[in-house]
Amino acid sequence: MNESIKLLDIVALTEDIPQENLYRGQVGTVVEVLASDVYEVEFIDDNGQTYAQKALKDTRLLLLHHKCIKVA
Repeated sequence: MNESIKLLDIVALTEDIPQENLYRGQVGTVVEVLASDVYEVEFIDDNGQTYAQKALKDTRLLLLHHKCIKVA
């Protein structure tokens, strides 16, 4: 689904993970690529403190973009 996700990309959750206190829309940073479709994502609050770090499949993530994307 998100074949272009790579290390240090910013991603958002696409679904709730209530048992981990993580919810759809929360934003994190990819801190490790564990497999071609699994990423370790770190979630940090406004004070720079990590509040969660979890391995997630790409189907649970949306890659966020901070610049214009050209589509052919």
